[in-house]
Parts: sequence; structure tokens; C-alpha cells
Amino acid sequence: MKPLIAFVSFSLLSLAIQAQAATPANVDEARLRDADQQPQNWMAHGRTYDEQRFSPLTAISDKNVAGLGLAWTQKLDVDRGTEATPLVVDGVMYTTGAFSIVYAYDAATGKPLWKYDPKVAIQKLSQGCCDVVNRGVAVWKGKVYLGAFDGRLIALDAATGKEVWSVDTVLDPNKSYTITGAPRIVKGKVLIGNGGAEFGVRGYVTAYDADTGKQAWRFFTVPGDPALPPENEAMAKALKTWKGNGWVKWGGGGTVWDSMSYDPELDLLYVGTGNGSPWNYQFRSQGEGDNLYLSSIVALRPETGEYVWHFQVTPKDRWDFTATQQIILADIKIDGKPRKVLMQAPKNGFFYVIDRTNGAFISGNNFVQVNWASGLDPKTGRPLYTEQSDYSKAPKVIQPSFLGAHSWHPMSFNPQTGYVYIPAQDTLAELKAAKEPLFLPSKSVVNFGLDVPDLPEDPKVLGQIRSLWRGKLIAWDPVKQQAAWTHEYVESGNGGTLSTAGNLVFQGTSDGRVVAYAADSGKQLWEHRANSGVLGGPITYEVKGEQYVAFMAGWGGIMPLIAGPLTDKGKVQPESRVLVFKLGAKEQLPPPRQAPVLPPSTPPLTASADEIAQGRTLFNGMCGSCHGLNAISGGVIPDLRYLSEEKHKAFVGIVSGAFMNKGMPSFAGVLDMPQMTQIQQYIIKRNQDLRAANAAQ
Repeated sequence: MKPLIAFVSFSLLSLAIQAQAATPANVDEARLRDADQQPQNWMAHGRTYDEQRFSPLTAISDKNVAGLGLAWTQKLDVDRGTEATPLVVDGVMYTTGAFSIVYAYDAATGKPLWKYDPKVAIQKLSQGCCDVVNRGVAVWKGKVYLGAFDGRLIALDAATGKEVWSVDTVLDPNKSYTITGAPRIVKGKVLIGNGGAEFGVRGYVTAYDADTGKQAWRFFTVPGDPALPPENEAMAKALKTWKGNGWVKWGGGGTVWDSMSYDPELDLLYVGTGNGSPWNYQFRSQGEGDNLYLSSIVALRPETGEYVWHFQVTPKDRWDFTATQQIILADIKIDGKPRKVLMQAPKNGFFYVIDRTNGAFISGNNFVQVNWASGLDPKTGRPLYTEQSDYSKAPKVIQPSFLGAHSWHPMSFNPQTGYVYIPAQDTLAELKAAKEPLFLPSKSVVNFGLDVPDLPEDPKVLGQIRSLWRGKLIAWDPVKQQAAWTHEYVESGNGGTLSTAGNLVFQGTSDGRVVAYAADSGKQLWEHRANSGVLGGPITYEVKGEQYVAFMAGWGGIMPLIAGPLTDKGKVQPESRVLVFKLGAKEQLPPPRQAPVLPPSTPPLTASADEIAQGRTLFNGMCGSCHGLNAISGGVIPDLRYLSEEKHKAFVGIVSGAFMNKGMPSFAGVLDMPQMTQIQQYIIKRNQDLRAANAAQ
């Protein structure tokens, strides 16, 4: 009877798998709980509920990874920041590009199956801090779920890409809310947060019914107007940690714009919250209080949104030290005893190990150089602030910078090596408090409560600063709280990581490569050209017994916008593609895009030195967040030093709104004619500087 029983069991399992595959994206909680039994799929953002980004697949290993070749590639519609983690379910890949466009491909061949464009208005481009990026979709019972940049949550039919339902997640249409993160789905509820803290919004995470789109609950991350009753006990508790009511004008911040994870056994949803709005603690909260729940990990009940516990990573945040980075769940031995932990490497530069049952601090240590804190209190995990942290009375150089020691780029955990693979970076920046709050009529202007710091224009001095901004891939031992190995990069802003049971770590780089390392030793084993910077987290999957590794290539995000002078993208231009590799494949990438060429001439420079200095201040304050400080673009938004004479003739009209249909915001009413002329003259001066530098080489 035993062979017969085994045959019947196998047959029933085969029928169940066939039934799942017959309905595209037929993913439910049972499949996600048992994701390790289906390693051929990548069914959720971090592959599993615990967001470890570890694959049990071994067909590609440290022994043969050198034989990886390009299996297929598909060009995306928009060459801007590409940050998605693709999903693969039963042989179909679902992924996204800039402007929240969704793509479905045959995962083995790259054949396009369908495309959905949510038609995000081009004017929305300037109403988000970090480009029109999207980090991917979620799938559930035959539907694909997208968080669009303009704040819509959209359900699509997984078979056709047709819209099933759409809801507006925006609390206040007069505020600049966005969505860049990937939704998560737990217990039939779609979970999504929003971005916009730099533009003055109040943070929250919302749950919607996956079938209908009806709102189930909403958890605010910071209190509302203190003149009104708090929404719940959690908000009443938070209100005690804020002073005055200044934050109400700017929303307070605390946006849940990226990370979430879920523990089915504890039935706890963990969300990471963002920075304060504005950054300047004096304006926001009169320089007092911890300001809950900014820069925190918050545990909630996924069915009701009920608050359970929190751990605040950076109390009194005034540096844009978000805690929206990946929250990885794992069971590891600490002091010889198994512990249920969550791990995070947030922007502030410290690696945290927290008891995920109750939020108790277990251990923490800095994984890069920091100067704003001397360490963490061993009992509470609170940072021990240094004098360098306070820029309220005098400018201070803060390390790491507001771009963080680790930004959104996903890290991964390999339970075989015990290491967490962090796409880290060394950065620093000067912060200087503004004398008074900034109020402007445009939703497209950020408000930090700071004076924008200047970077030197001298190429040699700038090169010295750039040399201090370096990327790292760190294999971090969370038990010993120290690096096991480190790989250095010339540039910061490198992509997310994937670890596998084949003793491999995969990562894309900002200088246009995809690379594989030995997970245990860090030895580089493979490299391939990507044509563009690679930011998102790679995945691996299997179709008909053959293993593939996929990357989303496409330079963009915050680094090439505001930090253009600190990136060197003259040779690596934005080019957004899906890149999929397998052993023995021999497809070829086309040549990369060419860098821009200086126009033959520009209008004459007529401004005085003082007027040029004023133009620089205006440019860095109004234009630098997109076109790069000091008019040096990182390659995504046009570098204005390369403006043609024709565009210069139309300059005032463009700045006044003539190019709004191309994404250029209108500054009419914000800048007057003399100020626009000063900015234009500064751009002409920077063109001349570039010509002189090229001639000297």
C-alpha cells in the first residue's frame, strides 16, 4: 500500500501545482509561508515574509558562476531610476520601471506578455524627492498590485494587465504624497505606505482589502493637530514626545515609504518609518522630545493596524536618518541561545539586532564611520550623541550624510554563512540650520529647515571630497557585530544584494556592472557589463529546471539628482533594462548610450561676480535637487551646462512653466525675472568652467 499512497500523494501535489500555475500569480498565504518549498519562484518582494532575500537554489554556485551569460534582455520605456525587485511566479516575471509602468514577461525567454501604464502625470515628477522610481509589485490570487507614483494603489488582472480596481491613498490632495515602495500582502490585505516627508506630509501606512480595494485600517506614524483628540492610544503616547505644534504646518513626516516584513507565527507586521518634516528639529518640535514614531520600527497587528510595540532607531531625528531600510527576520543563536530577532542597518550607520517578540534591544554597532554618536547605550540602544550632531547654532559636518550609511538598496541574509550583506557607503555632508522656516507656494519645493550647503566648484577640491564618498559591500556578522569581509567600491549608491545556497552574493553597481562574490570569503567570481548603474535587488528563479539570475538596470534615484557633483557618470548614462542571466547563454548587450556633447556656443557671460554668486545660491536652492548642486548633473536630469543656445533663448519661458508637460515645474511666482537671469548667468559660467577644465586636460 505504501507505494500506492506515495503515488496518490505525488499525483495530488502535481495536480495542485498545475492548478496554481493555470491561474497566473495564484499566490496566497499558504504559498508564501511555504516559499522555501517552491524555490523556483520569487513570489514576494523579499522572496519570503521574513524578507531575507536568500534563495535555496544551487544549480548556479561558486563552482560554475563564471559561466553565466546573458540569456535575455528587454529595454524599458523610460531611461530613469529603475529600482524594482522583480517577482517570478510559475514562469512569469512581473516588474516595474520609472513612472510606475508594469511589465509582464515570459521568465525563460523574455517574451513580453503585457504592459500597464498608469499614466502618472508628468507634472508629478517634481513632487517627489527622489525621482519617479518604483520598487516593484505584489501578487495575490490572480492579481498584480501596484503603488503608483501619484499615490494610487491599483489592482491588475495578472493574466491581461487590465485594471481591476484603483484607490487613492492620498490623505490630503494639497500635499505632495507619492508612492515609490512595493506593496506587501498579508492575510488578504494590501499594505502600502507613502513618501513625501521633504514636502511636508504626515506619515501613515494603510491596509486595503485585496479583493475590493476597500480601506481596512490606517496607522499614523506621527501625531496630528494637538488641538484635536488623538486617533488612538498610540497617537496619545506619541503626542507626549512632541513640543508645541510647529510640526502640524509641515505634517511631521515619518513616512512608511519602503520596508515591511511579517512574522506569521507571532502575527506581527513590522514597518519602518522615515525622517521628520522638516529636518530641522528646532522648527518641528522646538528642539525637544524624541518625536515618536519618527525613524522607528513599529510592530502592528496586520488585521487591525493595532499598535503592539516600537523601537526608535534615531530619537530626536534631525539628520534624515530614516529607519525605512530592510527589516530582516531570522532565528539566530546569541550567547548560545536561540533568539527571534529582526535586523536592520538604517541610514544612521548602526546595525541593530532587536528581539522581534517585544522590541527589546539586543545589540548594535556601527558598520561605517559615524561622528554624530559615539555609540549605543548597551541596555536601551539609544544613541550616545556627540557635540558634532547638533547643527542648531553652527554648521556641522555629519557622518554619515543624509544619503545614509545604507539607503533603500536591499540587503540580504544568508542563514548558511550567518552573514548579512549590506550595500553600505561612506558619506558626509555639512548641515546648517536656516534662520527661519521656509514657506513657498509651490508643492515642488522641498523644505528641510536648512540652508542648502555649498560644494566646492574647484575640480581638485571636489575630487578630494568625492574620494570620501565610497561604496562598500559588507558581509556583516550580526552575532559578533563586526564585518566578516568587505569589498570596496570607488562610488557610493550601489545596488541591493541577493544571497544563495550556492555560496554566492550577487550585486549590481553604480558604475554599470553586475557582480557575483563568494558568500563566505567575498572573493569576486563573475562580472558582466550592465550599460547603466544598477540599483535594485537582484533575484534568482528557476523555469523547467534551469536557474536564472535577474537584475533591473537603470541609473537614477537621489544620488544623481542632488549629489551630481559627487557621482561621475560621464561614461555610464541612464539606460533602463531587464537583464537575465543563465549558465552558458551568449546573448549580447547593445553598446551603451553616449555621453552628451557640449554645444558649439552659448550666450555671453554678462553678470558681475556678485550676481553670479547670487545665481549660484538660487540655483542650488531651487534647481540643485534635480539638476545637481553647482549645475553638475548625475546624468538622469539634463545637465544644464550642456544647454543649447536655442534653449538659452527660451530659458525664462521654460523656468516659468513652458515645459511643464515635460516634467519641468513652473517657478513663476517663486522666482522673479532678475533671479531667473541670475540663475541663467550662473549656468553659462559653469559651462565656461567645464570648457576650461576640458581644455586643461
